[in-house]
Amino acid sequence: MSQDGFLSTLNDVDTFDSPAQAFMSEDGVPNARGRVLGGSSAINAGFYSRADPAFFQQSGVEWDLDIVNQAYEWVEEAIVFRPELRNWQSAVRDGLLEAGVEPYTGFSLEHVVGTKIGGSTFDGSGRRHSAADLLNYANEANIQVAVYASVERILLASTSQYSRSRLSAIGVVYRDKKGRYHHAMVREKGEVMLSAGAIGSPQLLLISGIGPRSYLSSLGIPVSYHLPYVGQYLYDNPRNGISIVPPMPLENSLIQVVGITEAGTYLEAASTVIPFVSPARAVFIRTPSTSPLYLTVATLMEKIVGPLSTGSLRLASTDVRVNPIVRFNYFSSPVDVERCVNGTRKIGDVLRSRSMEDFMFREWFGARNFRYVGPALPVDLSDFTQMADFCRRTVSTIWHYHGGCVMGKVVDRDYHLIGVGALRVVDGSTLTVSPGTNPQATLMMLGRYLGLKIIRERKKSH
Repeated sequence: MSQDGFLSTLNDVDTFDSPAQAFMSEDGVPNARGRVLGGSSAINAGFYSRADPAFFQQSGVEWDLDIVNQAYEWVEEAIVFRPELRNWQSAVRDGLLEAGVEPYTGFSLEHVVGTKIGGSTFDGSGRRHSAADLLNYANEANIQVAVYASVERILLASTSQYSRSRLSAIGVVYRDKKGRYHHAMVREKGEVMLSAGAIGSPQLLLISGIGPRSYLSSLGIPVSYHLPYVGQYLYDNPRNGISIVPPMPLENSLIQVVGITEAGTYLEAASTVIPFVSPARAVFIRTPSTSPLYLTVATLMEKIVGPLSTGSLRLASTDVRVNPIVRFNYFSSPVDVERCVNGTRKIGDVLRSRSMEDFMFREWFGARNFRYVGPALPVDLSDFTQMADFCRRTVSTIWHYHGGCVMGKVVDRDYHLIGVGALRVVDGSTLTVSPGTNPQATLMMLGRYLGLKIIRERKKSH
C-alpha cells in the first residue's frame, strides 16, 4: 500500500495468497495480475491519465461524453493526486522536451500530445489509493463485500421462452479461505457483473461452460453456451527501454511524467532503489548481512499504442486459482515493430539530451558514458533491422494486457454477454485497444459510467 513497496509486492509472490499473482506467457515474458480487493489498481505503478479521444470513437460503444466526464471526475475526487517531481522525473521531462516531444502541457489528466505530468493514485505521503477506495462511496445497506473469496464459476439456468436469451446467470459459486463453498444468488431483475480482468473474465466464462463448443468438450467441461471468441483477441502492449545506474543516489519514483508522441508510442520513466546482494563466491568482499548495499536503477521505457498483434488464452486447469495459458504474440504485426522502433529511437534522443548528462559516469580522459543494467540501445539508431531486433530481444510488459471478451464478439455495446441473460462483463477484457497511456483511469471510469447508465435505465422503466 506504499510507493516504496511496489517492486517487493511484484516479486514476493506465492501460489494462492500473495496480492500479486505472477504468470508467464508462452512468449516467455513474466507478467502479473492483482489478486486483492481493488484488483491490479492495488499493485500497479499508480499512473492516472484519461483515454485518448480516438479511443471513444473506435471502441464500438456509443459513449455519452457528459456521463464519461462525470464518471472520471467521480474517480478523481476520491483517489487521484498531483505528484511531486524530483530528480529523475524532472530530468526525463526536460529530456523529452529537448527530444522534441512538445509542447509541455504541465500537470494534466487529459490525453494531450506532448510532455506532461499525469495524476497518481499515490498521495503526498506515498500511500496508495485504489479502486477499492471507491467502495467508500457505496450506501452500506446496499453492499456486501467478501474478501479472500475466489469465484469458482457462474451459475446458469434456462429461462422462460419470453426473455431475450434461453440462458441466464442466476448467481456465482465462490470459495472462502478455508476452502468451503458458498453461493451468491441474484435477486429479481438482478445481474451478475463479471469484472475479473482480461485473464480472469475469459477464464471464468470457459470454466462455467461458456466458450467454443469443441474446445470445452475436449476438456470435459459441459457446454452451457457456445460462444466461439471467449479467450480470443487477447492483447498486451509491449514495453521496451533501457536501465542505467546513475552516479548519484536517486529517489524511488514510479511513473509521473509521460511523453505522448504522434508516432504511436508513449515514453515513461521510473527510478527504483534495489538491494545489491554480493555474489556467493565473492572472496574479496565480505558484506555484513545487516547492511546491504542499495543501488538506484533509473529506467526509461516506451510502450506502443494498440497493439495490433493479437494472442489468446486457454485453460491449464478447471481450477480457477491456476493461471490459464496465455500467449500474446508480441510484434507479430509489422506495425507494432515500426512503432517500437519509433519509440526506442525517441529514447535514444532523450539519452542524448543535455538533461541526461548528470546521469553519466566520467571515464578516463574526460569521456562520459552511461552504465547500463541490461542491454543498451543499438549504436546505430538509424538501422531499422537492428532496432527491430532490439525490440524483439528485450520485450517486456507494462501490464496493460486487455481483450479476451471483446466487444462485438463476446459482449454487446451495453456489455451484456451475447446470448446469455443477466450477465455482463465490465472490465479490460472487453477492450480491443488500450485506452490512453495507462488504462486504469478509463477502467474505473467504465465501472462508474455503466452504473450511472443502469440507474438511468431503471428510472425510465419505473
